[in-house]
Formats: sequence, structure tokens, C-alpha cells
Amino acid sequence: MASSTARPETQRGPRAQDVARRLLDSAATLSYDPATEVDWETPLDKDFHGASPEWSTLYGTAYWREMTDAQRKELTRQEAASVASTGIWFEMILQQMVLRDIYAKDPTDPGFQWALTEIADECRHSIMFARGARKLGAPAYRPHRIAVELGRAFKTIAFGEAAYAAILVAEEVLDVMQRDWMRDERVVPFVRTINNIHVVEESRHMKFARDETRRRLAKAGRLRRHVHAVVIAIASYVIFTSMVNKDVYQNAGLDRKRALREAGANEHHKSLMRSSCAGLMEFLASAGLLTRPALAFYKRAHLI
Repeated sequence: MASSTARPETQRGPRAQDVARRLLDSAATLSYDPATEVDWETPLDKDFHGASPEWSTLYGTAYWREMTDAQRKELTRQEAASVASTGIWFEMILQQMVLRDIYAKDPTDPGFQWALTEIADECRHSIMFARGARKLGAPAYRPHRIAVELGRAFKTIAFGEAAYAAILVAEEVLDVMQRDWMRDERVVPFVRTINNIHVVEESRHMKFARDETRRRLAKAGRLRRHVHAVVIAIASYVIFTSMVNKDVYQNAGLDRKRALREAGANEHHKSLMRSSCAGLMEFLASAGLLTRPALAFYKRAHLI
């Protein structure tokens, strides 16, 4: 959000201030310290999955049916670690965008204080995801170089509703995914705890992102709305296509080329992604952000 995020904003109205106060109260009464809440000491039990198997990119394919139970569990552990690593990457973008957005603004405003609280949450989440990925026995999964550079550009130039709607896009789908994982007794317990912490604390972040997106759009003209609709859609495409690193298959002991081919054609996984995005797409449509050019990117990413 570069210097553009420091552009003057009208003073937050009573409703926006009330939302921020309630989020601050919620954070004060219901927050977690992953350093003490997560069982980091117990060795990894490889009899568990790293994620609900139905969320695996290969679930339902011919290759999945041929895999041993141990291979399936190893794949879900690698995929869960990849999702966590992508989460760290995007949370670092998020933190920079939020900091730029509140730069030189009124620190007595509850919205300013909530933004700092959200950044503190994201710092803890990133450390939690990093420790979780390491405990799952995974390497450091990083997005493709092009995605990294696009992320660098996005966090520098995005402002207003483009920044907050992109935050919402990333968090909404992770929320649906992790709600399944945290309830699934097939998933290794420490991952379930991580997911529970993230779901509880991110629910506040999503509330704020929705509120800010609507508030910023109220001041947006037609051209700005249409440009930002495409920017948000491109950001969404990059995020979701980066979620599962291509190296997870080789690291799980699978044939990389075959796995990539079958994962790319997996209609079960595409359907699961679309269903998980239903509420998000409804919100974007209500906000006027599902323009025809934007829809092309969401369809390409199998989000709609």
C-alpha cells in the first residue's frame, strides 16, 4: 500500500469505532498463546493425518486409491505444511498492508488499536505455523518466484478495499478448511489445536476485513471499484494456486509428474474449493466486486 495507504481517510464513524471496540474486547477475553497452548514436545505420531484426507489434492483420484495408508498420511502432512507456509507468506503481506494503512493516523482511535492487535495476532500465527510445519517433518515450502514478486508488488501498491478484501479472501477459505481439520480426529492433535487457535482469532480479523471493505467501497467510484475488483481477483488467484507447493508430492515419496497431472484434473478438489468459497463469493457479489473480468480469474482458480 506504499504511500497511497497514507492517503487521507474520513474519520471513522460511531459504528466503525464500535466494531473496533468490540473486537478489542473479544481479543482481551479470548486469545491464545501458541507457545503454551500447542503440544510442541510430544514427538510426531505418524499414525495421524496432517489434514482431513478429503482436503488432499489427490483425494478421489486413481493415484489416491493406489497409495498406501502411510503414503496418504504423509501426503496430507506435507500438504498441511505447505498450506501453513503459504499462510505465513500471506500473513507477512497482510501485516505490511495494515501497518501502511494506519501509518500516521490517530492512535487513540479504536480502529488503530485493533489494527495493531491484529498484527500481533498474525505474528503469533506465523510463528505457530512455522513451528507446526517443522514438526510435520516438512521443508520450507515457498511460493514460486513470480508469486513472491507479485505479492511484493501487491503489498506495496494495494490500498483501501483492495487490501482488506484480499485479506478476507485468504482468511475465509483457510477458515472453512481449518474448521474441518480441527474437528477431525484423524488429524494429528497438535495440528487440530493450531487450527482451533487460528479459527477463533481469525474470525475477528474477517469481521474487521468485511467491515473495512464495505466502508472503503462507500467512497469508491465506478472506475476504482472495477479496477480493484480485478486486483482482488488476481491476488486471490495467486494465493490459491500457491497454497499447495508442487514439491509436496515428491517429498511424500510419490511420482511428481503423475501426481501433478491427477491433482490438476481432480474434480473432487475443485468442487470442494468452490463450495468453501460460496459465502465469500456471495459477499464479493454484494459488494459489487464480482465483475466479468474478475470472474475469469476466480473461475480459473476453481473458486466459482
